[in-house]
Amino acid sequence: MSESAPLLEVENLKVSFIQNRIETIAVDGVSFALQRGRTLALVGESGSGKSVTALSLARLLPSGAKVSGSIRFNGASILDNSEAQMRALRGRQMTMVFQEPMSSLNPLHNIEKQIGEILELHGTRGAANIRARVIEALTEVGIPDPAARLNALPHQLSGGQRQRVMIAMALVNRPPLFIADEPTTALDVTVQAQILKLLKELQAKLGIAMLFITHDLGIVRKIADDVAVMQKGRIVEAGRTIDILSHPQHPYTQALLAAEPKGRALPASATAATLLKVKDLRVWFPIKHGLLRKTIGHIKAVDGISLEVREGQTLGVVGESGSGKTTLGLAILRLIRSQGPIVYLGRDISTLDSRAMRPLRRQMQVVFQDPFGSLSPRLSVMQIVEEGLALQNPHLTAIQRRERVAEALAHTGLDPASMDRFPHEFSGGQRQRIAIARAVVLEPKFIVLDEPTSALDMSVQAQIVELLRGLQVSHGLAYMFISHDLKVVRALANDLIIMKAGKVVESGPAAQIFDNPQTPYTKALFAAAFNIEAVPG
Repeated sequence: MSESAPLLEVENLKVSFIQNRIETIAVDGVSFALQRGRTLALVGESGSGKSVTALSLARLLPSGAKVSGSIRFNGASILDNSEAQMRALRGRQMTMVFQEPMSSLNPLHNIEKQIGEILELHGTRGAANIRARVIEALTEVGIPDPAARLNALPHQLSGGQRQRVMIAMALVNRPPLFIADEPTTALDVTVQAQILKLLKELQAKLGIAMLFITHDLGIVRKIADDVAVMQKGRIVEAGRTIDILSHPQHPYTQALLAAEPKGRALPASATAATLLKVKDLRVWFPIKHGLLRKTIGHIKAVDGISLEVREGQTLGVVGESGSGKTTLGLAILRLIRSQGPIVYLGRDISTLDSRAMRPLRRQMQVVFQDPFGSLSPRLSVMQIVEEGLALQNPHLTAIQRRERVAEALAHTGLDPASMDRFPHEFSGGQRQRIAIARAVVLEPKFIVLDEPTSALDMSVQAQIVELLRGLQVSHGLAYMFISHDLKVVRALANDLIIMKAGKVVESGPAAQIFDNPQTPYTKALFAAAFNIEAVPG
């Protein structure tokens, strides 16, 4: 086959799903070509059809999907391939990384086994050779001390580290085609920059073609040669990245470019009382070794942190994956053990047992990063949101609880009439609103928001930021906003702490730090988040 011919050619691809005799069209006549050594970004909001398009290329759609059109890889049609032929292609010739690594990694197998299986399946032999390639792959994606991480299970890694392992698994066999479905969503800005740089280097070295699915137009600017904008299953605009992003023609593309969290935090009240005060908080995890599991050291996830949160204000907590941000939030909520006083409304809660903490749970709530993972698929929205009410307000009748749930859903911008539906029937942004409704229905004073917008489209991120601002004003809420997305933090936080390796490296008023960062680490974070690199040609 000619080297100038496209590696991947898609013509008039149509994908539909039939459920209850109703056909839903997910992809409607999509066509594009991808050359070796180039990167095409598929951009669009949730439900636009970009992920279904990618799954079609690897023949990973569910059995009920109806597919038509043409997909040619290396000049050969793959829609007629047998499953055995596709298994030979996947992992060796084409590979795919998904958005949520925890659902893709086997929780029972260590990292070495999971990456090693891919090598062994496609011809690498010898335990020593496999281990050496696994360590090399982990090194390439920025896993620190990779040899010491070989026995780690997925739950022992941070979200960003798990995603890096997934990328290592995808690239370990050097496939000609790399399909990435939101591969950097869970990564902080500096690691994101490292991964994008790594992918470009591997692409230049090996001639890899990349299909990049993302909602982050900043990533598109940095990595994509070409871009195709999808809306409702169709490509509405396509061309060179520099042309599309500089001079968008379609109204939908223009709206995407305009949609990102903007502005600064609501003005802080100088007279706001201190709601929460933490002094020299520590969370150390023991490192055990040997048959007797003797403690030989500690992982200092949170190492001597002090902070204050005032009523009605937002404290932003920023740092790279593994810096201890989430551990700090869980410790303050008394969901994991810690050392050091945690003073909430003038009372030290650090020594309270679970029974004594129970009444305070109503006042201290949390919203997690992945709404789909934190919402039970077996429960309706009504059951999910009312669960806390039933525990904390047992005197309420079923009718009263339903009224409270309806009110909470309305406050978060959801139709109360949808409360009897299930989580899978909602978009990602709607599921995050459900998670926020579950928190605010108890009328808390303090909410820990752990990366609540990282998996959402830019336009939905902006909506969630406005929602959180509105709830803060109407309910007088105090937030601890944990995030690696500095644009979102800048839009919400009054005060800011920058964490690295369990310690605070810089803290103070958010506006002051954003305008004039002092430490090299903070400057590096901001440079990675806000500097716009030249668009590839």
